[in-house]
Order: sequence, then structure tokens, then C-alpha cells
Amino acid sequence: MRGPSEPVLLLDIGRGTQDILFYTPGQPIENSVKMVLPSPNVITGQAIEQAAAEGRPVHLEGPVMGGGKNTRTIKQWLPKGLQLSATPSAALSIRDNLDYVKSIGVTVTETPPEDAVIIHTGDYMKAELQETCSRFGIEYPKNLAVAVQDHGYSPDMSNRKFRFLHMRETLERGDWNISSLIQDPPAPSMTRMQAILDTAPDALVMDTGAAAVLGALQDPVVQNARDRGVTIINAGNGHTLAVTIEGDEICGVFEHHSRVLINNGTCQHYLTKLRNGTLTNEEVFDDHGHGAAVHRACSPSLVAVTGPNRRKILPDAYQAAPYGDMMLTGCFGLLSTWLKTRTNNP
Repeated sequence: MRGPSEPVLLLDIGRGTQDILFYTPGQPIENSVKMVLPSPNVITGQAIEQAAAEGRPVHLEGPVMGGGKNTRTIKQWLPKGLQLSATPSAALSIRDNLDYVKSIGVTVTETPPEDAVIIHTGDYMKAELQETCSRFGIEYPKNLAVAVQDHGYSPDMSNRKFRFLHMRETLERGDWNISSLIQDPPAPSMTRMQAILDTAPDALVMDTGAAAVLGALQDPVVQNARDRGVTIINAGNGHTLAVTIEGDEICGVFEHHSRVLINNGTCQHYLTKLRNGTLTNEEVFDDHGHGAAVHRACSPSLVAVTGPNRRKILPDAYQAAPYGDMMLTGCFGLLSTWLKTRTNNP
């Protein structure tokens, strides 16, 4: 890959980790500064847990962010007496419906109690990353690309259902071309992405699943199989996304929770139906997954898997590792997208 002419900070923010690549022009990508750190939702959840264990009230303030350990901790400690307040934007991290958030015992207010531990929300930890860079003499890039998994704002609908309704509409609008995975700028309903843009208006923001697929295509084995058909699976800490591709055409996609696929061993079943073109959105959704969108059958010449749960879900598939670093697959997808959308060097 011929990279951009300016440095770019690439953040792939998942449920368990935030994977970070500082791209620097003029040097091999393999020599770039890289970090794999706990995800913002994990860090926020740990802070809430510590305050709750000390019996202190907590106030959340900041933009909406992804859920995970933060929301689990809140639901664990509220019945135990945790006094929790949050600004309206921060409260949406718990659920899009503020009436529900209030019903579980959260006070929605802009004003924190005097003795509250104030915990900041948000997926982009700019201040913390800048401090880390300064300690190691790393110049902080002006250019930013971020991937998050956004379910979209859906106060009156299952966010799983809304996410795949949006995904299908996006793919159909783009004639199922792989370029339809890139939504720059993102739709207004994608509130996590919009929250990042509020902080960094010039950032490239996209979906983690799309970033992983485009990143896996940077693996030479996967790229060589692309025209003959390839199934790409991103087995993340929280979610697993599978896509069948022939050339530039997306044939089908499904997304499920990784823990379910690991515990039930059902990934191969879904992959078979995805390839046959018979997998339905309802089948995956009713199994507590996100859903499926299928265009047509596909007979891939290669099954490639990436992501931290790759060996648990598909140990016999080709283990894709672009530029020798599987954990940064999403970052490499962000980088390739930056080249297509923000430079003249696609």
C-alpha cells in the first residue's frame, strides 16, 4: 500500500480493546508506532466500578459512547445502591431511550451532585492519547480516522434490528458494491460516529466491521483470492461479522455475538447458509444476533478469519494478518479508506 503523504492517527475502537496505529509517511508500515489498549468502555466501566465499591455517587458527562463493561457495571451496581447521575448525552450510552434510563434509577441532569465522582464518557480519548504521545516524544497527527460499531439511534426499536436495517439499505443503495461499506460522512442516525465528529470535525469515521473487511483485503493471500470469491470473518471480542465477496461485489453479510458462536459452535452453520444465499435476517436475529443481509449465493475459494477470537471460532480457516499484525486489521482498513477518500492516491 502506498500510504498518505501526511501522518494519520488510526483508531479501531472495539468492545474489548482500542487498536491504534500512528501512520508515518516514508517508513514501512510495520515500523509504525502501534498500541493495543483497553477500550474506552472498559476504562469507563472500571472507573464506575471503583467508585461504586467505595460507596461514592457517580456522575457521567460527555458524549454518547459504546457500551460494554460500562453498561454492565451500571446495571450490576444500581440494585446495590449506586447513586448514578448523567448528562442526557452520556445517559444515551446506557440506552437510546432516556425514559428507560431513568426507570432503572439513573438521574438525568446536567448538574452533578457536589460529592460525585465525575467520569467522562466518549469513544475518542484524545487527551489521554496526547499525553501518552508526549511522554514518548511522538508528534500527535492532525489527521484522524476512527472506527466504531454504531447501532444507530433507535429509541423505539431494537438496536440490533435497526443496525441491520440500516446496513441492508446502505448495501442496496450502493448496488452491493464493496465501496458502499464506506459511509463518509456517516448517516445522522449514527450517533456514536457523530459524537466523534463533534470532537474532530475533519475525521474519517466508519464502522468497525467495514474497516476489518477492508483491512483483511490488505493481506496478500486474501487479495489474491478476491476475484475468485472470498469469505472474510472478523471474530472480534464482542461481535463477529462475516462477509462473502467476489471482486467488488458483496454477496452477503451476517453479524452475531462472538460469545454465542463460540459457545454454540454455530458459525459454520451460518457460513454455509451465507454461501448458499439462504441465510435470513430473522434466523440470525432470533438467535440473539444482529442479523443478515444476503444478495446472492457465492462459492468462495478462500475462507479467511481475523480478530482476537479467530482461533476459537474458525481455527482451521486461513488466519489473515495484514502487514503481519492481526490486531490492527481494522486500522489497515481505515488507512486504505483514507487513501480512497481523502487523498489522490487510491
